[in-house]
Amino acid sequence: MKACFHFVLPVLVVAAFVAGCSPAGKLPAAAPPPAQPAEPESRVKHGTNGEVVITLNAATQKIMGLQTTALVPAQLKPEVKAYGRVLDASPLVPLVAELKIAQAASEASQAELKRLKTLSGQNNASDRALQAAEAAATRDRVQVESARLRLLSAWGSAIAGQKDLPAFAQSLGSLESVLVEVDLPAGEAVGETPTGARLVTLTDDRKPVEAQLLGPATVVDPQMQGRGYLFLVTPNPSHLAPGAAVMGFLSLPGEAQSGVALPRETVVRFNGTTWVYVQTGDDTFQRTEAKLDRPLDKGWFVREGLKPQARVVSVGAQQLLSEELKGQIE
Repeated sequence: MKACFHFVLPVLVVAAFVAGCSPAGKLPAAAPPPAQPAEPESRVKHGTNGEVVITLNAATQKIMGLQTTALVPAQLKPEVKAYGRVLDASPLVPLVAELKIAQAASEASQAELKRLKTLSGQNNASDRALQAAEAAATRDRVQVESARLRLLSAWGSAIAGQKDLPAFAQSLGSLESVLVEVDLPAGEAVGETPTGARLVTLTDDRKPVEAQLLGPATVVDPQMQGRGYLFLVTPNPSHLAPGAAVMGFLSLPGEAQSGVALPRETVVRFNGTTWVYVQTGDDTFQRTEAKLDRPLDKGWFVREGLKPQARVVSVGAQQLLSEELKGQIE
């Protein structure tokens, strides 16, 4: 019995060992790691020529409130860009007053001379009195010419030749009207005299102001060193004040130039350049450079790069730029 016991015990140990090494005794395999979510596809892509294209479905466009408008054709007469300033007309007032006083004195002395000549013909005036009247009339006439020459040399014939100088000077003094000198850059010339100008201030280019050409400027601007012209703005709806810097677009004779009228709200500025977002498909918008040529009442005249009937983003353009920059960061 004892021997039997010793035999059975090793068999049981071996059986237990074999059972532990059998497949049924293996530990469960580790669970595979969870699948990573796929990266969302970027809305911003770049074309083969570096153009930026943003893709937005209709629902996203509605959430962002995007609106587009079709560009309309526009035409403008030839213009040349120049720069200038609103002149201080206060020195004109005393010159006009001096001329007016001299004219009044001359008219009085001429009338007195005429009266004495009549009396002298009737032997009712002495030769001495007649000579004194002639001297006074000559002196006053010279005073008129002297005052006129000072006015002419300071302001030119365009100002000195105004029909009603006192009323003209008063309108300038009250800023109901303003004088603007616009000068071409050095080395730039126009073949013909400008027919007028559209002026914008350097601080606000939203609404050009029509200006009437008076004539050439009497002096050369020390900085521009180009040909200058005097313009009159009347009335003065933009409340231009003396010293204000302006940019002028001088109208020239010739055939009109063709382009498109670009609404102001479509333009965004980025990296020192002006851009618009052109809708190239139902869900795609491409950032396109807009070369602003000349200002219009409600936008800009653009000659190159944009075609009539092209649809550009008029509401939400800044949001598209933000979406583009966000895509670059990501």
